[in-house]
Amino acid sequence: MIDRKYFMQEIQLRQYIREAVKVVQERRLSVEQRELQEERQLRSVIRQLITEADPAVATAAPHTNTGINALEDLFKNTNLLTVLRTGYKSLTSKKEQRESYKNHILNAVDSSLEVQDSLFRSSEPGENIQEEIDIDVGGPEENPAFIDVEKNEPTEEEEVEDFTISGQDKTGRNRAYSDYMDVEKNLITAFDDLDDPDDRKMFKDYMLTNLKLYFERFEEELQTDLPAPAIETPPDAEVAPAPEESAEGDLGLGLQERINLDMDEIVEWLLSNDTK
Repeated sequence: MIDRKYFMQEIQLRQYIREAVKVVQERRLSVEQRELQEERQLRSVIRQLITEADPAVATAAPHTNTGINALEDLFKNTNLLTVLRTGYKSLTSKKEQRESYKNHILNAVDSSLEVQDSLFRSSEPGENIQEEIDIDVGGPEENPAFIDVEKNEPTEEEEVEDFTISGQDKTGRNRAYSDYMDVEKNLITAFDDLDDPDDRKMFKDYMLTNLKLYFERFEEELQTDLPAPAIETPPDAEVAPAPEESAEGDLGLGLQERINLDMDEIVEWLLSNDTK
């Protein structure tokens, strides 16, 4: 037969332990929140210092290469970085969306600059035209140099299809496409102002490198800006299972000893490494 006195003492002991566990959890959560706030403040200071002295782009003085100076001017005096930062950081549901956005932007930049470089190379002076005047170039449809102004412009669906990287998240793709349409003109204008092949190569190489660095920064900013997840403990998670009645009719071995434990010792035990 269960002793009623022992039974009531066991219930009281469990209540004490439950309250002690709650206190320990609140203390730990408070410490974690304080550390997180300090980390956010530190990141904010570091981010401000980075903004004032950006390591990704030379800002103290003009670079020795005109292409890099043109790239710096593009970053500073257009909305390119603002558009990309806003678009990237708006994709918070899944990391795959942001990866898709980044990959589509990088691929689009690389493709656009490659196309512009091809047009640039094709416009460079060639051999004396007198030597080619008698060459049979065939019909217009057979000659790749023929510019067909009557050709139908591609539809938006076709442009999006050309923009798409197979297997990448489409939400990130869609946002990347919209944003790239906003910044492409400024990018191409800055690139086409360069006539020296070395300057154009430096512009392209540094453009892609810097964009990768900026996307890394956007990800760090996003992780800092996102709120900390709320941690909720299930109401009965800390309650021990009810003791089984032994053959002798008591509440389990060691009950009386546990009831007589000083509560300070219980709290000390809860705070030990064994409960972390």
